Amino acid sequence: MAAGMRPLLVCLHRWLGVATALFLFVSGLTGAIIAWDHELDAMLNPSLFYAHTDGAALPSLELARRVEAADPRVEVTYLPLGVEPGHTQQMMVQPRTDPATGQPYAIGFNQLALDPATGEIQARREWGAVSLARIDLLPFIGGFDLGTWLLGIAGIVWFFDSAIALVLSFPSVKAWRKSFAFRVQRGGYALTFDLHRSGGVWIWGLLLMMALTSISMNLGEPAMRPIVSTLSKLAPTMLTNPELARSAEAGAVPLTREQVLVKAVVDGKAHGIAEAPGALFYAAPLHGYAVGFFAPGHDHGDVGLGNAWLYYNANTGELAGSNIPGRGSAGDIFMQAQFPLHSGRIIGLPGRILISVVGVAVAVLSATGLMIWLRKRSARRRAAAAPVRAARQGSITS
Repeated sequence: MAAGMRPLLVCLHRWLGVATALFLFVSGLTGAIIAWDHELDAMLNPSLFYAHTDGAALPSLELARRVEAADPRVEVTYLPLGVEPGHTQQMMVQPRTDPATGQPYAIGFNQLALDPATGEIQARREWGAVSLARIDLLPFIGGFDLGTWLLGIAGIVWFFDSAIALVLSFPSVKAWRKSFAFRVQRGGYALTFDLHRSGGVWIWGLLLMMALTSISMNLGEPAMRPIVSTLSKLAPTMLTNPELARSAEAGAVPLTREQVLVKAVVDGKAHGIAEAPGALFYAAPLHGYAVGFFAPGHDHGDVGLGNAWLYYNANTGELAGSNIPGRGSAGDIFMQAQFPLHSGRIIGLPGRILISVVGVAVAVLSATGLMIWLRKRSARRRAAAAPVRAARQGSITS
């Protein structure tokens, strides 16, 4: 590295690190928790996840019909099509439009949990609500919109700062071993410095991956997909497919859930998808349906590149797109890998454990980096003040 470059890189690393330290500290700790969001949510809110009775489960489509019939203000938007034994039938809902006001009904919830044997509503909540109530805590941590943008921007800064940090960690090729060592016996500042530098070097590849996937997870549509599309053609998603986003003809009636599922079963076999339909999603603003293929309880995609999805025009029933793991262009597969990598689910349970460890490590790196900056800033201030103190002392004695 050119001698003149190192001071510039040190300055960049210092201020980029300070700017993102708080975000990365919080996101590291919450990320370590969110890796187990389903399990923790179930522990905090058993009524939302575990059925009160042990009877045979009613069909999911029948339970959705009962919910809409009992409360005409709501419309089911996301419906898992199977239930794990002993678990509730969960579904997402949205308010219909109040004809008297032209505005959506104020229903106060968007997620329901039903006893699948009786159809009784066991729990309801507003997923993503700004709340620290126990039932809302996990969705709030993972779904705050402003936080999504801030963390996406922090991810961009983190990505470039990680590259700078690696260069700074090896000031001398001959002394490369020092960049991997921890001076445990010395303790104090020396150990703090090594935890920051050497700790970052040991897991640098994982940090870079987490930074990149953080951008994709938080700013996928506005940032990552446009960049990737310049390098590799991307298949349209449910959000970008004009076949789905176009306006429906006046008076057009969307297909029923049952009609879409009949098509999905046929199309799933034609596309070589082994799993049966596992969930149905209806997006009224896009005039589209999405059908996911997975076994009950595997909606996150527990290993590999996730679950297969087929997209349908809700008015015509035409197949309007697909997202099948491992298929498509290099860019499509790259985008498919982002959530599995970020969550660790790409390698199953060991990956989730690893992501939790990395989350804690990110918090430690952020904290030690801030401690180093504060110590050096204090030293610089003392050094700058020393001549002034000496001059004052000299004037007093003269």
